[in-house]
Amino acid sequence: MTDGDALVIGGGQAGLATAHALRRAGSRPIVLEAGPEPVGSWPAYYDSLTLFSPGRYSALPGMAFPGDPEHYPQRDEVIDYLRRYARNLDVDIRTGHHVATVSRDGTRFVAHVQNGDAFTAPILIAATGAFSRPHRPALPGLASFTGTVLHTSDYREPTRFAGQRVVVVGAANSAVQIGAELAGHATVTLATRHPVKFAPQRPLGRDVHFWSVVTGFDHLPIGHLLRTPPSMPVNDDGRYRAAIGAGRPDQRRMFTHIDGDILTWPDGTREHVDTIVLATGYRPELSYLEGLDALAPDGTPWHKRGLSATVPGLGYVGLEWQRSFASATLRGVDRDAHYLVRRAGLPSSIGLGQSSA
Repeated sequence: MTDGDALVIGGGQAGLATAHALRRAGSRPIVLEAGPEPVGSWPAYYDSLTLFSPGRYSALPGMAFPGDPEHYPQRDEVIDYLRRYARNLDVDIRTGHHVATVSRDGTRFVAHVQNGDAFTAPILIAATGAFSRPHRPALPGLASFTGTVLHTSDYREPTRFAGQRVVVVGAANSAVQIGAELAGHATVTLATRHPVKFAPQRPLGRDVHFWSVVTGFDHLPIGHLLRTPPSMPVNDDGRYRAAIGAGRPDQRRMFTHIDGDILTWPDGTREHVDTIVLATGYRPELSYLEGLDALAPDGTPWHKRGLSATVPGLGYVGLEWQRSFASATLRGVDRDAHYLVRRAGLPSSIGLGQSSA
């Protein structure tokens, strides 16, 4: 069994930012990452994924994003950035360490790894983020669909869908970006519960993230006040509104029935569909905490601003709307990590859950 000052589960952007904050506080954390390298979920995203925030607003603390600060980084640029960031951290990062369960031994947490190793510390921060578990909603008839169903976590590039009839379920950034990309190769519909909303990417000539920062909206600690986080508009430089306006893809309300590979639309129209792509987001993967009374029945954590509401010493980084609009983003995880570490009383052994919020 290996002892540490703090355990960080997850070596993606949230875990790396947390490790940086812990080191600055004088702690020697151990980061446990399930994958082969500390880059989080990024390698699992589709090939053409492009950030909606410029490099200037897409960096972790202590290392600027390379290149033009106004350019919008692509997926592989983010992966390379996280690799270099991890190499520059003076932190013990254990890759290939999938944490199966966490238990308590007195005042210390014990993380049990699938390979048989165990790690213990008085503080544990779950930084597996908000994008670890694909969300597959119970849509009408979906279970009986005889075509292909895949989540965006399974989608990579559009050419394999050439000539198909494809329905993309969703109305957020990924749904629109994937739908527009597929429309160059297939006949595509966005199936949504509400019309797609757009926000200009560069109002008054400046990126929207500039305005979020200068107005203070990016920093407002309001996430814990929202029982249901708001649906966010699609950031658009004009391309996606034009694509949907031209019917590439078109946009319809959610289908009402499926019979084999035949979808029925609200107006009664029935048609054959080859593939349904679920651009329906993700949920946190925190099943390793199930033995700690830390999670609600739906698997979401009981917390206030990232501090566990039920388990002293336990915290979270990387959850959507954890504290603010930016909480689950590259630019937002640093603030949430430092918030937790300040309340941990490091380098003392005061538990996170015992501190005031």
